[in-house]
Amino acid sequence: MGMGFRRIFIGGIAGLCLWTAAASAQDGPTGFIHTKGRALVDQTGEAFHVRGIGLGNWLMPEGYMFKFKTAKSPRAISALIETLVGREDAARFWELFRDRYVARDDMELIKRSGLNTVRVPLHYGLFLGQHDPWGADSDQAVTFEGPGWALLDRLIGWCREAGLKVIIDLHAAPGGQTGVNHDDGTGFPLVFYVPRDRKRTTALWREIARRYRDDPVVLGYELLNEPISTYNDEDVLNPQLEPFYRELTAAVREVDPNHIVFLASPQWGQNISVFGAPFAPNLVYIYHEFWSTTGRDAIQDYINFSTVYQAPVLLGEAGEANDPWNQAFRLLNERFGFGWSFWAYKNLDTPTAMVSVLPPQGWDKIVALGSMADPSLEAAGLSRAEAKAILWRYLDAISLGNAHVNPCYIQSLGGSDGRRTVQCPAAAP
Repeated sequence: MGMGFRRIFIGGIAGLCLWTAAASAQDGPTGFIHTKGRALVDQTGEAFHVRGIGLGNWLMPEGYMFKFKTAKSPRAISALIETLVGREDAARFWELFRDRYVARDDMELIKRSGLNTVRVPLHYGLFLGQHDPWGADSDQAVTFEGPGWALLDRLIGWCREAGLKVIIDLHAAPGGQTGVNHDDGTGFPLVFYVPRDRKRTTALWREIARRYRDDPVVLGYELLNEPISTYNDEDVLNPQLEPFYRELTAAVREVDPNHIVFLASPQWGQNISVFGAPFAPNLVYIYHEFWSTTGRDAIQDYINFSTVYQAPVLLGEAGEANDPWNQAFRLLNERFGFGWSFWAYKNLDTPTAMVSVLPPQGWDKIVALGSMADPSLEAAGLSRAEAKAILWRYLDAISLGNAHVNPCYIQSLGGSDGRRTVQCPAAAP
């Protein structure tokens, strides 16, 4: 009996009663997916099994997805691009990047491949009005403006056309919630300490819920990605997570009674033992797993939690190993009724994504610059004109028509791109 299950068992009976009462009050309004016991169902009661993929790097850039070793956070990547081409061309680069990295034909491929959901990581700075596009050091009042709204609206429209659901995932909250580069914070999860960051996070979720409350294409809201890393004060911060989730959920429910709220576990999404019984209807609990074994022991804590509390569990991120692992881990989760969303849809020069971007000529020079402690054009042996030419070749390369679709990756997720049949390695029995 693992540590996580002992925690669950102590409050299990009371929690189960609370959850049953809450679930019985949830009717599931027309068009919306809602929870029912351990499952997700539509308004007719038919089960909805999440088969998803994460749109990493689009509205939340990550340095490793550019092959950078030093410029890892969004603000560092943004500064690097500005060093390369100047402020005006950097702004144009990001505009074109967001237009091309995820487009209508990408959603069509995802649907054609047999998936039904996309998970969209967001950076708060694209949705809150700020002087700095990444939201640094601004004390101005909360305003809801930025290019993210139009981009998210457009994506939801494409998903409506394709027949896909959308999970909106706050990957970088104001102040940071994880304490590592991919929350674009200071290296510590300040949203748990700084009232201004907590207020802005709450306000942002209330506004997201207000805008999308009537749209059943949106499956739900993932309040925080991978909160509280193992590098921070777990003993102090872990007890604060569920109360903060209660606050955020209350803010969402003020304006939106319909959508699912997704609650991610701390410590890279792997410590579900911090949660008690579900505190509201329509909650789904998220865990992440990379490079684990593919036996039941790898997910036993999540099975225990879901069984005791009769609550749905979703595998929110997994992958970046190999196709046989993907297949085996997917089947393991399906065996115990867990939906899944793998990571990631598109990445640079890799077999561990659905779509691999082919590095353009000269990209190694950009990578070298992004891996320097003190990057400069001179140190990389680049002129501004050459740097711009390379970056614009990259912008051409990220469009789906110029990238490489990995059919074995798609097959490992139980699908097919519908255009070709290839022999792929199978998962070990």
